[in-house]
Amino acid sequence: MFDDFRLDRVTVGDVSVRFRHGGAGPPVVLLHGHPRTHTTWHAVAPRLAREHTVVLPDLRGYGGSTLPTDRPGHTQSSKREMAGDVVRLMAHLGHDRFAVVGHDRGSLVAFRTAMDHPEAVTHLVIMDGLPVVEHLERTDVTFARAWWHWWFLGQTDKPAERVINADPDAWYETPGPEVIGAGNHADLWAALRNPAVVHGMCEDYRAGLRVDREHEEADRAAGRQVECPMLLLESEHDDLDLHGDPAKIWAPWLVRPLRHRVVDSGHHQAEERPVEVADAIGDFLRTAVR
Repeated sequence: MFDDFRLDRVTVGDVSVRFRHGGAGPPVVLLHGHPRTHTTWHAVAPRLAREHTVVLPDLRGYGGSTLPTDRPGHTQSSKREMAGDVVRLMAHLGHDRFAVVGHDRGSLVAFRTAMDHPEAVTHLVIMDGLPVVEHLERTDVTFARAWWHWWFLGQTDKPAERVINADPDAWYETPGPEVIGAGNHADLWAALRNPAVVHGMCEDYRAGLRVDREHEEADRAAGRQVECPMLLLESEHDDLDLHGDPAKIWAPWLVRPLRHRVVDSGHHQAEERPVEVADAIGDFLRTAVR
């Protein structure tokens, strides 16, 4: 797994980030979702590395990256803080401009990186994600039933960590190593059995219901939009369209027309259809001019 990639660690701001990097060419950073680590990209990254410098961090609080002490309002886990980690990591590696790809919760970080650092982000790829505020403003019984984990992980009266840590094997149902790769499976489960990581993931969702929404509301009120080209990769066998056409929901957030592609996959596109995902990202990075 990850032949010719280097596993590294660096302190950026108030966190220690575990990451892999390899390849050569225009830089692209790949951001995983919940509850994965950077190893979810193990079959995508080597393909992109044929033409790109590829950087794969664990988000703060996930995998092998640390999380600062909890702050009021869960701001330590805001997507703004995570986006800052990305920019500082890439600067450490000598990249002041780069493409950013995000899946699931990583898509929120990728979106925030493009919004807060337009001078740095050349291309944005969102995989199975919408702005948080767009979900929350459309919340109804259908959404609550389908995405109930948002409310469970995000509430604080009866913290989810106690339930999850009591039996993580019962809580997290993941495909086996024969499906997602032995190294990826081992890395994922080392994280899921770590109470500090479970807390970090819950704090991510708590921030999502609070400070992340506030940041997006402020962006919208100020008329801020994503300035770079954006590609949306939507899983055919998932439910991103629960609120309607996701391309139409994204459109007001973008300066440029959206590129939209449906991938014949369930939610974890990078593990289920790595060749299709790598080809779609590579083609977009080659042809979409900033």
